[in-house]
Amino acid sequence: MTHEFIDIINESLLAKKRNLKSVLASVVALDGSSYRRPGVRMLIDENGGMVGAVSGGCVEKEILRQSASVFKTGQAKMMTYDGRYRLGCEGVLYILIEPIQFSDVFLDMFYKCIDERYSFEIISYLNKKEGVFDGIGSFVKFDNSAVFPISEEKENLSKSESLSVFKQTMPPRFKLIIIGGEHDAVQLCKYASLTGWEVSVITGPLEPKSLQNFPGAKTFYAVSPEEMNVSKIDNQTAVVLMTHNFATDLRYLVALKETNPVYIGLLGPSRRREDLLNQFLEYTPEISDIFLDAIHGPAGINIGAETPQEIAISIVSEILALVRNQNPMSLSKKSGRIHAQE
Repeated sequence: MTHEFIDIINESLLAKKRNLKSVLASVVALDGSSYRRPGVRMLIDENGGMVGAVSGGCVEKEILRQSASVFKTGQAKMMTYDGRYRLGCEGVLYILIEPIQFSDVFLDMFYKCIDERYSFEIISYLNKKEGVFDGIGSFVKFDNSAVFPISEEKENLSKSESLSVFKQTMPPRFKLIIIGGEHDAVQLCKYASLTGWEVSVITGPLEPKSLQNFPGAKTFYAVSPEEMNVSKIDNQTAVVLMTHNFATDLRYLVALKETNPVYIGLLGPSRRREDLLNQFLEYTPEISDIFLDAIHGPAGINIGAETPQEIAISIVSEILALVRNQNPMSLSKKSGRIHAQE
């Protein structure tokens, strides 16, 4: 959800440039089940523009209607939405609607936190009743313990201790590094970006490509394996090697040896993977088992993928299943809840 909050911050700044006020709607509690869980948010501006979603669509219309009073008074409010007879989800949503306005100090710290890939926390004080209540509202807390209100007009956390609290840790935005610049890399870039991931593309220094060739990518580097910057590859990062050149894939894999990505995907059949790993071990005999366990080849899950687009879906699905600790299966065959309980 980190990427959704980044989008909300960015869009609130764009609205401010157009002299439009914005409010933030956050699902902060849930009784029963719903399309999405607590921690989802959306932004609404004075013209009725909306960014993000908290459900399949029905709740958003009611939030838009109820946000009118927040724009008028500047006071945060609680609303409830009973989906048992309208959504078929058998749940009641508790939604906090509040003005959103950030200080320059917060924005500097926020974007630094995102760029340096630190976690942060969103803390919301709420009442599970409809109406306006003293102290309700949200704050952002960084690792250095700095705390900033969602609205500059709010003061601090101490006055809100009597209310219920919803806390959400926001990890670094999930990142995918694509090493390769062919047509299949372009498709993987598109699908990963649609998933909300930060995508970086790396090609060899002689490749006649640029960032514009990869829709959805945030960064592009044309560098040799030995020049590749691996300092920000962490356990919220996946890497897919898809240069379609055995020797080049091997060099990039060796360059990754001191990193700890959660996933490393290799294209090609199992025989290619075994040959690649055998040669890799010759270069790096002391490599850890943790690193080797992160390598997956052939990359992707078995959905019968044939086209570059289908292969991209297969790879994105495998990465999602891995980071969410799930075994891919048809939901029709799953017993119990669709979403894991937190």
